[in-house]
Amino acid sequence: MALMRVRRLAQLTLPAEVRRALNVQEGDYLEAEIVKDGVLLKPVAVVERDRAWQRIQQLKSRLRVKPDPHKSNKEVEEEIAAMVKEHRRSIRKHG
Repeated sequence: MALMRVRRLAQLTLPAEVRRALNVQEGDYLEAEIVKDGVLLKPVAVVERDRAWQRIQQLKSRLRVKPDPHKSNKEVEEEIAAMVKEHRRSIRKHG
């Protein structure tokens, strides 16, 4: 078991064995979730909005059903985010 100490400004240093096991490096993000017996840390991938939007545009061009051309990029992005959120809820619900 790895022991950590809360430092000034509530900072924690992840022990090397934990960083290796999670494959995290300086600058990476971890999601913290309060669970019954403590805190669960999970690595998360964060993508720059511009890069993510470029990838969405590439994938959108391959769709058979094209999005409404009258909608703004923001409206399309919000629809996609809502679909992703609903899909994640479905996965959590049904395992």
